[in-house]
Amino acid sequence: MTNDAAAAPGTPQVRTLDALDERQVADVLALLSAAAQADGAQAVSEQGRLAIKGGHRQGVSHLLAYDDGGVLVGYAQLEDTDPVEAPAAELVVDPERRGKGYGRALGDALLTASGRRLRVWAHGGKSAARHLAQVLGLSLFRELRQLRRPLGPVETLDIKEPSYPAGVRVRTFEPGKDDAAWLAVNAAAFAHHPEQGALTQRDLDDRMGEDWFDPAGFFLAEREADGTILGFHWTKVHQEEQLGEVYVVGIAPDAQGGGLGKALTATGLRHLAAQGLPTASLYVDADNVAAVTVYERLGFTTYETDLMYRTES
Repeated sequence: MTNDAAAAPGTPQVRTLDALDERQVADVLALLSAAAQADGAQAVSEQGRLAIKGGHRQGVSHLLAYDDGGVLVGYAQLEDTDPVEAPAAELVVDPERRGKGYGRALGDALLTASGRRLRVWAHGGKSAARHLAQVLGLSLFRELRQLRRPLGPVETLDIKEPSYPAGVRVRTFEPGKDDAAWLAVNAAAFAHHPEQGALTQRDLDDRMGEDWFDPAGFFLAEREADGTILGFHWTKVHQEEQLGEVYVVGIAPDAQGGGLGKALTATGLRHLAAQGLPTASLYVDADNVAAVTVYERLGFTTYETDLMYRTES
């Protein structure tokens, strides 16, 4: 499906599609790469980048803005899969074409497509993104922090080998064997999380298909008696940046409160340090005070902030 928004002379044409062809994928990824180099941060999340390459996905739309010469100057993605929350969007404009109204055009197209019920991410919280949100009449309502801490050699790391409760053992994830059980625990642990808790087998497969995926850095804590997964710590390595990430830590609801999350975090951080990585990062909602406190006690400090804006209705 394609919806071409009418454009007056001198204004961008915005095309809305439910899937991108190979050429469009290449053009959008090149645009994202140029923007990331200029901004020092990705304008579209990992989930969004996977959706660009993954063909049609229910509830996901791609908005491409072209100038008068047919050159791609901006991209936005709209995801309308949450049964309660307003559709969520991310957008980016070519760094060399900013200040010409392309961002406003994409924003207006997103408002129209969403029925003026919209949430928009501004990764890195740049001033230009804050200004665009104001112009579009959006209000700030969520703050996601990226925290970082130094690692160094595992032998001198100030995070010691953790101990686990009696009857609990730790092993690494086995693709194909642990998929369903992990998805169930992840959904339960993040039942109220707008993105993480909704992961499907397709989402897991997409991540396992990426070059960075390494099951040796995906730790599961399970009950020895029956193999029930109680919690997990999935780590990620960004090779180009030489950056380790606490990708996601989750604990089953009936296993929370016993220190399992802290122990699994320590296991993952020691694993990342053993890879020779100098720095670790993670993402946490600013209003999750308990989690922020735990991570700050582990030596993490705020490195960058992502902001989400929404319409009032």
